[in-house]
Amino acid sequence: MNKHHTPSAKIVRGLKDFVSKELAFKTERKDNGKRYSLLSGSLSMALCYVQRILRQDPPHPHPRILCFQGSPDASQQYIAVMNAIFSAQRLMVPIDSCMVGSQHSAFLQQAAHITGGIYMKPPHPEGLFEYLMMVFATDLHSRRFLQLPRPTGVDFRASCFCHKKTIDTGFVCSVCLSIFCKHHKECSTCGASFSQNKSSFVTGQKRKLSTN
Repeated sequence: MNKHHTPSAKIVRGLKDFVSKELAFKTERKDNGKRYSLLSGSLSMALCYVQRILRQDPPHPHPRILCFQGSPDASQQYIAVMNAIFSAQRLMVPIDSCMVGSQHSAFLQQAAHITGGIYMKPPHPEGLFEYLMMVFATDLHSRRFLQLPRPTGVDFRASCFCHKKTIDTGFVCSVCLSIFCKHHKECSTCGASFSQNKSSFVTGQKRKLSTN
């Protein structure tokens, strides 16, 4: 058999084609002239397929999701991506993530951390096939006995619901847990009203001082 037509050669060609196309996404409609991959839609489709498989007659497989991404995160997808991540956690489906772009992905780091998957940004992209075979192809049982790569840190920054921008510090609605970059009088998600009553703050402070 010709080595260029073997199954492994086809996989390598497909991965190279995927990486080249993903890294070539430089034009987009909205965000600073950049184009982003639809990560939320991909995760949703994968979870729908997993749910369909799990509803069939046993025995059931141990599903996993492997994400490849070469483009930066799209902050406007934050809500949809996090909903998909928590759905995968509820189904006990690990999300493995392989970042082939120039920067790390906060979304995929959180996905791997929450669902118990693996996040990796290969230091040598030319050895991508080896990383897939030795790291991501290992089954869940074998992973307990292997020293797999672990990220040194996870970027837990969220995106605000009002402008869809990544923020370091923000305001959280106490009713629906929506996140905002600035203070609002009313939550745009659930309609809860926020009030800053200075007198109540002073009363609480006096009550605290009187108890000491």
